[in-house]
Amino acid sequence: MIPLKGLPSAMQTAEALFLHVFRNFGLPEDIVSDRESQFTSRVWGLLCAQLGIGVSLSSGYHPQSNGQAERLNQEIGRFLRSYCSREQHRWSEFLPWAEYAQNSLTHSSTGITPFQCVLGYQPPLFPWVGEPSDVPAVEGWYQRSQEVWERAHVHLQQAVRRQRIQADWRRRPHPSYRVGQKVWLSTWNLRLKLPCRKLSPRFIGPFEVIRQVNPVAYRLRLPVTYRICHTFHVSLLKPAHPSMERAPAGGEPPPPLDVEGSPAYRVRALLDSRRVRSRIQYLVDWEGYGAEERSWVDALDILDHSLTEDFHRDHPNKPALHPRRHPRHRTPGDVPRGGGSVTTRPGVDRERELSPAF
Repeated sequence: MIPLKGLPSAMQTAEALFLHVFRNFGLPEDIVSDRESQFTSRVWGLLCAQLGIGVSLSSGYHPQSNGQAERLNQEIGRFLRSYCSREQHRWSEFLPWAEYAQNSLTHSSTGITPFQCVLGYQPPLFPWVGEPSDVPAVEGWYQRSQEVWERAHVHLQQAVRRQRIQADWRRRPHPSYRVGQKVWLSTWNLRLKLPCRKLSPRFIGPFEVIRQVNPVAYRLRLPVTYRICHTFHVSLLKPAHPSMERAPAGGEPPPPLDVEGSPAYRVRALLDSRRVRSRIQYLVDWEGYGAEERSWVDALDILDHSLTEDFHRDHPNKPALHPRRHPRHRTPGDVPRGGGSVTTRPGVDRERELSPAF
């Protein structure tokens, strides 16, 4: 463990690894790290490429990918908080003792201590049974070291037992997904542009699975506007069932018409009208779409004027574009002019024409 004053840069990280790790154990074949800025920078990638070291980044928003280091950091952090809470300026002095105690603990995954894994044998522990020294400085150092060692050893053992119980209690077999399957994506770690986090959706999507990176990570096909990593841990995904996907009632909606190169949609009925400043708007029920797609449209965007005439014939008191005492009469051959959206509706015998002016 290397004490640092703050978050190091990519160059400072490389120098610390060379001075404290590489010179003792040699160059590694691969380095597994999280997605902090110093590990995702171009400088770090070029340094590792020059040294022939592979770079493996953890899955986004899933620190368990680098679980061994994360668990060790948690255990050391608990020890430092319990012992250095009143002497926080001396926290770096206790790191060697915490590291020695950690390397002397038997790990459940290997059945041996880290000392035995690296050195091939277990170094002797400190014999805290020596005779009192006649030199006060030596005796003081001996007593402080013994206290730190015993406290570190006890706290680390408690942390290991507590983490094992919590991990086993929540651990479940992870689901598997196939390429092409639709899944929902958790919004727990996403920054949504919504005013209230509590009222925001817990999952978004569904999105298509395009590749299985490893047994517990999948790459999704996200929109190009999503500026995030497209690879997610399986714990952030949920299968999308066909009944859960939002599909309009009655199948797919009809495609828009092409009016002079612009899309135009058919109207089923006009439901209401209102005046917004100096404009008249109609509540439009679209052909082939559900009630949730109804929207207010300006009167000038209704191409088929017979729709508005039929509406005001049935609702004479509703706001209209022209006063009802001066109705607008259409002469034979007269072509309505407007700027917008729609044409005919079902239940009308005659075929209405689209306006040439869109």
